[in-house]
Amino acid sequence: MTKKVLVIEDSMTSTKVLQKVIQKAGYTAVCASSLYQAKHLFDQSMPEEFLCAIVDFHLPDAPNGESIDFTIEAYIPTIVVTGREDEQTRSIIINKNIVDYFTKGNSQFYEYLSRLLGRLERNQQIGILVVEDSRAERNATVALLQRHNFITYAASNVADGLAQIGQQNNIKLVITDDDLPDMSGIKMVESLRQQHSKEDLAVIGIAYQGRPGLSASFIKSGANDYLTRPYCHEEFFCRVIQNVEYIENIDAIRRAANTDYLTGLPNRRYFFNRVNAILQSPPAHISLALLDIDYFKKINDSYGHDAGDAVLKGLAELLADICRDYQLARFGGEEFCIFMPLALSEACQQIETLRCRVEKLRIRFEKQILNCTISIGITDIYEGSIDDMLQYADKLLYQAKQQGRNQWISSDTKHRS
Repeated sequence: MTKKVLVIEDSMTSTKVLQKVIQKAGYTAVCASSLYQAKHLFDQSMPEEFLCAIVDFHLPDAPNGESIDFTIEAYIPTIVVTGREDEQTRSIIINKNIVDYFTKGNSQFYEYLSRLLGRLERNQQIGILVVEDSRAERNATVALLQRHNFITYAASNVADGLAQIGQQNNIKLVITDDDLPDMSGIKMVESLRQQHSKEDLAVIGIAYQGRPGLSASFIKSGANDYLTRPYCHEEFFCRVIQNVEYIENIDAIRRAANTDYLTGLPNRRYFFNRVNAILQSPPAHISLALLDIDYFKKINDSYGHDAGDAVLKGLAELLADICRDYQLARFGGEEFCIFMPLALSEACQQIETLRCRVEKLRIRFEKQILNCTISIGITDIYEGSIDDMLQYADKLLYQAKQQGRNQWISSDTKHRS
């Protein structure tokens, strides 16, 4: 379901621009020109339908930010816009539990807003751990993070913090104080870096004014960044977002390097890395299947390459569903590979199920319904090299093609589909 963004703004011109920005970002704008109208619209919706609210500080029936209080009390992350640039207005705004604020004269506001909306939605999948001995400081930091929709975890000591990192795989950032009861925050960072690189888990250390060497100690111990307390909320969020986006950018680069651009399946490079890692301590049984789409060139020649791409994507979706417990990759063209920790007889049963599912698969392309079959070579012969296994499977695949297609042949010649 598309998330809604509540806009409370009495300027028709500003409202139209905000609507365009929100729609372009992929959300639905729900607009009100007064606090009274906003309350009525909100009552007709469920609170969880709203990603956030964009609220004008000054409205005819809410001249002093009362509309901000309404959305905050409704637990909607709130972005404030104002035409006033005086320090008193700014002070009132930043002392409220808002996500961010902007002046209407800021030419960069609408571009930043588009990015911020996407950020608020992505934050709903990102965990941040706060490790602080002081309950008051810990709760205050957690409350700040929750304004931006982050999933938050809290610990009062290092042991609890490390345990939560081991249990929660969505934690991408740790914010830690140094003064902890069982170990210093700096020692905690050193311990974390033995298991997690800076590219996998970001760490922000909390330093204090009066301890100028503490920030450097955090960085030397492996922290990505530091904050000096007391810090302003704007700086806090800038540092947090900067470090979260660093982790996301690294993840995106890795996905691009390891994923087939068309099907979204792992690519050949990722397959070899994963399988070779598994083979460092090989399971009791292993089998490898190499499969190829039958007469794929005819599909391209008859319907065009876009149709061929549709078949590849349809087949990849089916393979991903059936082979979720195995190592699967697109090797290129119409060829796919599956590595299974199974004895040959069990692997052949899985492959026969797969062959039958593919035979029944119907793929819609424009006004056409396309179908395909596959030929498979499958082997359990492992002599210390995954490359040798692939060569065996490739020869068996060739035999399956030569002997009629839409079948599998295994390295145990007694087994054929």
